[in-house]
Amino acid sequence: MSELDPKLTFESFVVGPANRLASAAARRAAETPGTSYNPLFLYSKPGLGKTHILTAIAHRAESDRVEYMALEEYLDRLEAGLHSGTGEKGVYGDLDILLLDDVQFLTGQPEAQEMLLKTLDQLTSSEGQIVLASDRPPADINGLDARLLSRFSGGLIVDLGAPEYETRVAIINKKAEERGQTLEPGVAEAVAKAPLKNVRELGGVLNKIFATQDLEDRRVAIEEVAALLEKQDEAAALSSGSDEFGSFLTELTSTVETVVEEKEELWRKTLRDAIETADRRGFSTLRLESLLDSSVEPEGWEEAIRGFKADLQRLHEIDNELNRLGNPWPEAAQGVLEDPDRLEEAEALLTSVRERQRPFPRIADGDQLHDLDDFENIALKAAAQLVGAEKPDYNPLYVWSSDEATAKTLLGAVGRTYQEAYPELAMAVASVPEFASDFIRALGEGVAGAWRERWWTVDLLLVHGIQDLVETERAQDEFFHLFEALRRRGARMMFVGDRAPASISEIDDRMRSRFEGGLVLEASTGTIVPLELVESSDDEHAGSDDAIFVPDLDDGADDGEAGGTSSRPQPVPIEAATQRGGAWFPGPENAVIHWPRFEELLIEELD
Repeated sequence: MSELDPKLTFESFVVGPANRLASAAARRAAETPGTSYNPLFLYSKPGLGKTHILTAIAHRAESDRVEYMALEEYLDRLEAGLHSGTGEKGVYGDLDILLLDDVQFLTGQPEAQEMLLKTLDQLTSSEGQIVLASDRPPADINGLDARLLSRFSGGLIVDLGAPEYETRVAIINKKAEERGQTLEPGVAEAVAKAPLKNVRELGGVLNKIFATQDLEDRRVAIEEVAALLEKQDEAAALSSGSDEFGSFLTELTSTVETVVEEKEELWRKTLRDAIETADRRGFSTLRLESLLDSSVEPEGWEEAIRGFKADLQRLHEIDNELNRLGNPWPEAAQGVLEDPDRLEEAEALLTSVRERQRPFPRIADGDQLHDLDDFENIALKAAAQLVGAEKPDYNPLYVWSSDEATAKTLLGAVGRTYQEAYPELAMAVASVPEFASDFIRALGEGVAGAWRERWWTVDLLLVHGIQDLVETERAQDEFFHLFEALRRRGARMMFVGDRAPASISEIDDRMRSRFEGGLVLEASTGTIVPLELVESSDDEHAGSDDAIFVPDLDDGADDGEAGGTSSRPQPVPIEAATQRGGAWFPGPENAVIHWPRFEELLIEELD
């Protein structure tokens, strides 16, 4: 179990109207695990007490079989258990209470969601308790499996709000008592009236007050509170992109040039001033503190301060860029952007966010489905149904032609029809070589995780040149996992090749069977229209990846098949897409017969 902070107990947790329900439910979970509110799901903005409550549950629980960890640690331990042969039950099956933090990172991890679902089943069947914490409610976790959402809703979902004035006063007095501090009359009330965002910011102001009282051996007067709060506001302005940050860096630089008092050595005074300046704005100063601990003047201390300043400048630039991109992982940025010693992590986070938010190319203007009047009715009907408002009967749709350009013409019309009908949804179009090349690029740049999340959250996947899968190795396996992830989400898929799946030799049998599990058609007629892609701008598609359409799922389906219907706007009607009359028949690769009276159904084997 992760090491627990001994200070984070129910006794030290100040209860108010905004967190009373969460506190009561957490106490019940700790004292009588598995009897009610199972699972218990807590959510709030950062700094409002989620971690405190989870730790308090672990302290209060009478059982020794309690585990508290972040989601990443949970997955790592579970994977290690599976590799060692102990299995999932051997890792978590015997617990009385499992406490999981940061579950919002389930986004884009379908395998992790499957693991958590199994753990939920194991613990609830053995009357074990599970408590989860997140920075957002389950419904706002992008791509969350409907079965998990249903399980969470079956327990208790409760939020922790920001404490109101009276509770803030109580928190301040509690923290002062814990630190052995005495505040002047009115100081707690003055701090509580400040427009601070959360308890952490409140704690930052109190730390400054306590430090002043300790170091100067006096009590901070109520008249000094306004100045302390003003410095806190300067720290908050750091992320606004204003000139405040430039002023802060100038202040850091000026400390090197300041003439100091005779009683303290220049290097020590300069380092101390730099540390205090950075600390007031919430930055980690361990790098400079290690120099300050030296008994003699450290070599290169002036260069160290200049390097520290440069790293803070870069962290500020990264923060601004993440805000511009709409960082999908705000929790990952917490702490990283406040520690210049983690600049490399911040750079990696920015690279991953850029990859995750990179828009897919769009199909150039041209014929839509209703413009194709020389394709067979069955092909047009199947294509129109694939991008229709209702759940398609055949998904994926596989269209092939010995002249692949014919089938690609239909694929292009599908994409254009979808683009116009649902411009807010995500669509990916690529050939197999392009997909493989993009995957290799992501591996080389170290952003494979963000690359997967980008591809795994599309609503329509259009891929041509399927026969080229046989020329790939790891990319073919990656393509299979993409297929499975989209199938579980109920996304639409269309594939194009120059031959039927059964005729593609050396392709993975799992992949072939999934192609044939939809509808396979041969496109034998039609005018050829080249498929051209155009690059999408960031502004044009800003936020498109956040507007993901996920059809209702059948919670009881063991095979993971999607079900239900959507509430999408009406697409181009099938009648408009099929101008030719006449009978139609499915191709020999895939025929489905529906017969109302089973006893009258005759099946013959023909020579």
